[in-house]
Amino acid sequence: MAIARTKNVGISDYKLRLVMDQIRGKMVSDAIPMLRYMTSPAAAEILKILNAAAANAENNDLQSRADLKIVRITADKATWIRRFRPKARGR
Repeated sequence: MAIARTKNVGISDYKLRLVMDQIRGKMVSDAIPMLRYMTSPAAAEILKILNAAAANAENNDLQSRADLKIVRITADKATWIRRFRPKARGR
């Protein structure tokens, strides 16, 4: 089992999930070519994370890339940037 995480991607979680749903449950060797030929910027970000997870599995767990399967992949909401909202205060 290998884990890779990223933060502050800059793409909405909905757009990431559209791509993630297409590769969930597939072998890593099948998912990488699929992501390479997708035109979505979300696919490029997911490809980076998938390559990082595969590298973690090879180096830390001594597993082969050919044997890896995508069991769980998620995208959650990002943190909000709190901004000043100018408005009247009753004066």
